[in-house]
Parts: sequence; C-alpha cells; structure tokens
Amino acid sequence: MRYLTLRTFVLANALVFLAASLPAQSISDTTKGGPLDLGKMWTFDNPPSDFFQKTYNFKADQQWFDEARLASLRFADYCSASFVSANGLVMTNHHCARESGTGVTRKGEDLNATGFWAKTAAEERKVDGLFVDQLVKIEDITKRVQDAMNTANSEQAQLQAREQVFSDIKQEYNQKEGWKGLELQTITFYNGGRYSLYGFKRYTDVRLVFMPELQLGFFGGDYDNFTYPRYALDCSFFRVYDNGKPLQTAHYFKFNPNGVRDGEPIFVIGNPGHTERLKTVAELEFDRDLQTPATIQLLRNRSAALQAYNATAKSDSVLNEIFSLENSLKAYGGQLEGLRDASLLSRKAVFENQFKAAAKAKNLPADQLKTWDEIASNTAQLRSVFKDASYLGPSEQTMGELMTFANLVTQFSEILATRPQDAERARPLMVVPTIKNLTLDQAYLAAHLSEAQQALGNDDPYIKLALTGPDGKSRTPKEAAAYLFKNTKLLDPAFISELATRPNAAAASNDPMLALAKIGFPRYRTAALQARQISQRQEVLRGQLGRMLYDVYGTAVPPDATFSLRINDGVVKSYNYNGTKAPIMTTFAGLYDRNYSFGDKAPWDLPTRWKTPPMELLKQPMCFISTNDIIGGNSGSPMINKNREAVGLAFDGNMESLPGEFIFVPDANRTISVHTGGIVAALKYIYKADRLVSELAGTGVSSKPATAKKK
Repeated sequence: MRYLTLRTFVLANALVFLAASLPAQSISDTTKGGPLDLGKMWTFDNPPSDFFQKTYNFKADQQWFDEARLASLRFADYCSASFVSANGLVMTNHHCARESGTGVTRKGEDLNATGFWAKTAAEERKVDGLFVDQLVKIEDITKRVQDAMNTANSEQAQLQAREQVFSDIKQEYNQKEGWKGLELQTITFYNGGRYSLYGFKRYTDVRLVFMPELQLGFFGGDYDNFTYPRYALDCSFFRVYDNGKPLQTAHYFKFNPNGVRDGEPIFVIGNPGHTERLKTVAELEFDRDLQTPATIQLLRNRSAALQAYNATAKSDSVLNEIFSLENSLKAYGGQLEGLRDASLLSRKAVFENQFKAAAKAKNLPADQLKTWDEIASNTAQLRSVFKDASYLGPSEQTMGELMTFANLVTQFSEILATRPQDAERARPLMVVPTIKNLTLDQAYLAAHLSEAQQALGNDDPYIKLALTGPDGKSRTPKEAAAYLFKNTKLLDPAFISELATRPNAAAASNDPMLALAKIGFPRYRTAALQARQISQRQEVLRGQLGRMLYDVYGTAVPPDATFSLRINDGVVKSYNYNGTKAPIMTTFAGLYDRNYSFGDKAPWDLPTRWKTPPMELLKQPMCFISTNDIIGGNSGSPMINKNREAVGLAFDGNMESLPGEFIFVPDANRTISVHTGGIVAALKYIYKADRLVSELAGTGVSSKPATAKKK
C-alpha cells in the first residue's frame, strides 16, 4: 500500500534559496467521535500493555514487546519487514521488493515475468544499495528539545533551535557507549508533544531469495488496488548476511501457516508513513477544498502523460512510476471522498470540542487554549496564497524541466543585474538542461497550463499570455505548450551563455518561455515566501496542540504516524460491503475464478506455471482481513498473534480505509494481508521451493535451534 506523498503546495527549494539568499479512562470508540478516532498506532516507547490487557485479556510484558520490536525491520526508507527465521530470512511485500528485486536482473532475464527463486544459498543475489534497519535503542529526549525551543522568541527561531538540538544530540550519542555505530534518528511524536532518539542496527548485505511474478504480486493491478476480496501473492523474501554468512538471530517470528480465526486478536508491527489525525477541522476543510483536489489533478495528469509516453517506450522504470502515481491517485481519491463525508468531519468536530473541554478542565494556560483559533486564522491565510504558490510553482513534476529552467533563468537574470556579487554562486545552474524526453516534458507543460487555467481563470495575465502569446492567436493548453517548445531558445547553449553573462539579457529577450516565467515566477515567489512564513507558524501551533494532547491524554492516545516503528492491534473480522458480506478469508480458488472470469486477460492473467494448479492448492487460504490500523509505510509489516507467530503479511487496505489519513473509524476499515498458509502453499505447490518451505517450518537451513520461543 505504498503511495506517494506528493503535494502541490511545496516550495522549490533551490529557487527560494536564490530568492531569499479526555483522560485515558474516558476513551471509547463510538459513532459520536472520540480520542480513538486518532487511531491505534502505538509506540514502542510506551507499549500499550494495559490497553491490550483490558481489550483482549492478553498480558504482554516488556519482554514480549522487546522481542516483537527486535524481530521487526524497516525495509530501506519506504517499507517494513521482519525476520522470519534464525538465519536472517526477511519477509516483506512484493511491491516493496519490486524495484530492488528487479535490480538484480541479469542479461536476458525478465524477473517481472518469471519471478525469482534461489534454489541454493549460492544463488541468493546481493541487492546493491538495499538495507534494513533494526531498532535497538530508544531514548526520550523531550525535555531537552522543548527546553531549547522554549528559549526562542519567534516561530522560525524555535524551529532552528529544534534542529540545532537534534544535531547536538546526534553528535553526542554517536560517541556514547552502546550507541556508537548505530544509525541515529530523531523522532517527533504528537507534532512536538514528545521527542525520541532512535538507534538502528543497519544491515547492508541484503540478498534476494524469492520474489513471485508481477502477475501474482500485483494480481488485478490498479483495478483491484485498495479493494477486497483480494487475490495477490504480495510477498517476497530476502536474507541478511553478516560477514559473508547468513545472519544468526534469536529475534524472529516463527511462521504459523494455520493462520487466523474469526475474531482472533492480531497485531501489526511496522512503520506507518504519515497520518494527519491531529489536524483541526479548519485544516481538513482546507485539504477538502483546495489541497487534495489539486494533488489529485496533478497525479491524474502526470499519470496520463506517462501512460501515453510508455505506450511506445515500454520502460519498466516508467511503468513503476505509473503504478506509483495510480496507487497515489486512488489513495488520495479515497481520502477526498472521506473529507467530503459530512459524518466524518462531524466526528472530528465532536472530538475537537471534547479536547477543548478537557484542556480547559485541566486548567491549561489561556494562551494555549487559543491554539485552535490561531490555527484557523493561519489556515485562512494559506487559502489566500494557495493558487499562486501551487499553480505557479516551478518543478519538474508540475510544469516540466524546461519551463522550470525558464523560471530559474529569470531569477538568475535578476540576481545578475541587481546583486552581481551573488551571481557566481548560482552560475553553475545556468546550463542547458538535459531533458530525457522532450515529448514527455512538453506533455507536463501542457498539463500545467491546463491546471493553471482551471485554477486562475482565463482573465489571469499568466493564462492570457500562455494561451495567446505574442502573435495574439488563441490556443488550447496543449497547443500552447507545443508553441512554447517550438519557439523557445532555452535549449541553445549560445543563448544560455549570453543570459549567464549579460545583465538584463533575459529581461530584454522576447523568448516566449521567459516572458511567461517573468509573469509567473515573481507571483510564485511572493506567495511561496508568505506560505513558508505561515507554515512555520502553523508547525509551531501544531506542536503546541500536540503538547496539549499529550498533557490531556498522555500515552493513552497514540501519536500520528511518522514512519517510525509502531504496533497496532485489531481482530479478524468481516464487514458489509456492496450489499453483501465480505469473507474473512479468500482462497486460491478465488484467484482462478477471477482469472477465468476475465478471460486470462491482464491484469488478471497468470503465468504458465500457474495454469494447471494441483487441486490441493485451490482450497488453501490466500488473503484475509482484520480491523488493524495501517497506512502507507506499513507495507511489508508482519501480522502476528499473541504467541508472536507470523500469521500474515500486511499489504493493503480496503477503499473504506483510505480516510485513515485523517481519521480512524474501524467500522468498515480493514487491513488486507497475505495469509502465511497461502505463502507456504504457493512455495510448495507452484514454486517447489522446498528449501524455503523447510526454513519457514523451522526444519531446514539452520544449524542452530531457534531461541525465540512462544510465550
């Protein structure tokens, strides 16, 4: 369930640089809204032992949480994973492994088509650049960070003080016994209510062991993405090596192919990437009205441009980019649907009022109680600058490389004319851009002009110039982009050399791209700098709100996701959908039914080795659902039972889970996982991967007995 966190409300960093040289016992989950609408992504800093005991009559002690933490991994910088054998075997999703796995493809191979299985240890392939991180140390640094911030007298100074103390702490702990050699990361919880320092053991010798074909790992493609019932073998296996040998570890999740039972509590351990559940209603209304629709428009148009290009290019890397964009598009679409659901925003408003009342009852300072009003005022200011800051912002993803370069040229020309002493720093940027594909870049520019026209209106000076030009001829955005590319001289090195050395050359030029940039970029720069100041203020206010949340609820309410290790709880449970009832589990028989129903056509086609399955396979479980709380970044997370056995592998959520970005409502929210029994069945009956099946069963490979015991 990996999706992009691409936002249009961003600053072009290089250009801006040049320009600026309720108490715990009250928690309940009802349709009226409450604290648990913030979710159940618990931290390992404060494990939810009492909550598990009260909710499931299950007492998990500190050793249980420590073992669970040490068996869990962060896979590169975008997914989760876990150890599943004493010999360093790592389990994660196929879609997490897709890029790294295919990165070991050799001449004449197509691992997307054939998959990969190392029949012997010698055949396991090292993936260059891939790493996994194991969280081994945790330190609370809240007081030190907040004390440093409290001495600052402005929002910008507070944020600078925070970053400085982060740096100081890392330098200090790099030399501290027990922390030396670890990868250090500062973690922010509750938007600044709490801070921690995490120390990771990083493993860099990671080798591919098994990866199914793309047709299985991404069965159903984007059509089936975020849907259930589901039939995807979204799994893969790697192995961590240490000093050239498989890592021997006592911390791993033993495979339980018997899986799960209806109503059974299960736990997901992983690194959820990003949620914004502490956002106020005013902020969510801003997202609903402006931010999220703009993001969706951007994603849709860029995906369309890439698909048109790849119809002839047939590039795997472009295909992966399209998958990512389409995944993001579906995710943001679900979020927008949730934001437009009045009942969900009503729940947010109910909790907001509960929070305010609880904060007042705790006699928190009066200036803190104004935080909601100040955030609302700030958000109103963001609305006023949104269009210019978003739709005129230069970046390769928004308007393409060449038009972005035109904006850079006008900025450089201004510096050259007014601050020649600063021009030398920027001069290396004045190089004709190497654009991989002019057709694709032109398509991005056309998309940008269409989006800007819709947002700014036909009477806007930027749009007037873009769609008419100096010849006065009216053009569509697509025609205008073609005209601009045909008539610009920005790909001429001699022209760029003149612009880089002669003051006012850009101002005097009639180049159509420069003329457009001269209108758009000053407006963007003004709006972006205002937005940056507002955003700094907003970040401080959100931190203040986070401190209040912690003061009122403590650790009884978990913080937003920050791609830091979390454990969340849920139960295996059906839900009603589309006028019927979802089964808690799907089987391989369903996979074949879907394949036959679509006539073996993509994306429901199957590889040759899957065409004649043994009858025993058809009745085996494939995927299952639970009420766990996950989001992007949780991909690859192990699903474990109370005995710390792996019973599944999380890979997605249903459509009803997509509002989980801003609210957790478990009524129909479901996590979708690959069943461990299904993984073993596929390995056994289709891939004949006996070595891997034996290792997962604990009967092969290892020369040492497993020391991670069931509790």
